[in-house]
Amino acid sequence: FQVNSQIMETAKPDAIFMNCLPAKRGYEQTAEVIDGPQSFVFDQAENRLHSQKAIMLFLRDKF
Repeated sequence: FQVNSQIMETAKPDAIFMNCLPAKRGYEQTAEVIDGPQSFVFDQAENRLHSQKAIMLFLRDKF
């Protein structure tokens, strides 16, 4: 199974593509999809970083 531009074209116009990284380009998804306008891969990775930092601070202050 691979997410490519043909699959993304069948999705709704406001559909977004997310991947939890690391992503192997050309296997699960094409580079065209990762770098495309519907991709939120890098935004998702950035948000995950902030969430992880918040959890670490919470646990540090809790114990």
